[in-house]
Amino acid sequence: MDEEQARELLGFLRLDTRPDLKGQATGYVLGLTGSAEGQALLGSRPDFLEALLLLTGDSSLAVVKDCYHSLINLSTAAATHGTLGKGLPVLLPRLLDPGYACADQVCTLLSNLSREEGSCRRMFQAMQEAGVGLAQVVDAFCTEGYNQKATLHYLGPLLSNLTQLPEAREFLLDRSRCVVQRLLPYTQYEGSAVRRGGVIGTLRNCCFEYRYHEWLLGTEVDLLPFLLLPLAGPEELPEEEMERLPVDLQYLPQDKQREEDPDLRKMLLEAILLLTATKAGRRLVREKGTYLVLRELHRWEPEPDVLAACEKLIQVLIGDEPEAGMENLLEVKIPEEVEEQLQRLDQEEQQRGGPVAQRGAQGLSQ
Repeated sequence: MDEEQARELLGFLRLDTRPDLKGQATGYVLGLTGSAEGQALLGSRPDFLEALLLLTGDSSLAVVKDCYHSLINLSTAAATHGTLGKGLPVLLPRLLDPGYACADQVCTLLSNLSREEGSCRRMFQAMQEAGVGLAQVVDAFCTEGYNQKATLHYLGPLLSNLTQLPEAREFLLDRSRCVVQRLLPYTQYEGSAVRRGGVIGTLRNCCFEYRYHEWLLGTEVDLLPFLLLPLAGPEELPEEEMERLPVDLQYLPQDKQREEDPDLRKMLLEAILLLTATKAGRRLVREKGTYLVLRELHRWEPEPDVLAACEKLIQVLIGDEPEAGMENLLEVKIPEEVEEQLQRLDQEEQQRGGPVAQRGAQGLSQ
């Protein structure tokens, strides 16, 4: 598409365009965003992105859906996030409107726009300015049927992305709010791997806040069983071993299935590993029979990456305690040359060493 064709197409992407021509134009744009070349072309044009954002307010639901799907495809590229971020004051209120028909599309778009730390921080600020708080997002996420026209599954990845930020983690972990406790049952949510994964990612990121580990592992939250249960299978253990497990993990049914997504199994293991960063955390994790679940998982686990994460956690649990002054593994100063070597290994394994964002939605084809 040359410059003259682009100008002509852009001329149809207006609210006052004749409905049939406008529908043809947005359908054509959606088709373009289904290819890498089309995404690169449109993603480099702020005028197209702004026109699509404007048309999400059109009177035609078909046009609105085409525009959202195009924006979702284009938002997989970080280069578009600056321009698309201009639409946050309009998009954020729609997210929590219980009657908005395209709330799922908004949810998916916002999930993509919050993957990068910079754009995530801008979104968090825009949420505050728009009066859309994390408490409201969690409330919508945890309220069944909040929007009869939308599932809101992608609120899970959105929460996970937002918890890249320390201030978001601090809010969820505020002991007076009882927010993080509401998310725990969703580690076993069968209706959507997206929703389940979003919560697991959120909890994993929250586990970087080691000051809260004893509280998270204590009776007020009791996080560990919610992380272990998806990793547990139907294996029968000897009576003396069974009694060492939390009550929720004892005498599981013979048809008990482990989490089917290997990425989520790995994230669960990483969350538990983070909880062992402090001496008190290691003691509490050991006392609750974690090794027994990991031992059976290790015998079953078919994925090499997950197996390696499992072995790493087992080594922490059965290994000797660190020497004095190095008890907190998240505060240990690593020599520069060792850190560089670890970074190289992390790149090879495509791992990230801090609070992470969900990958976001894949592009949608026409």
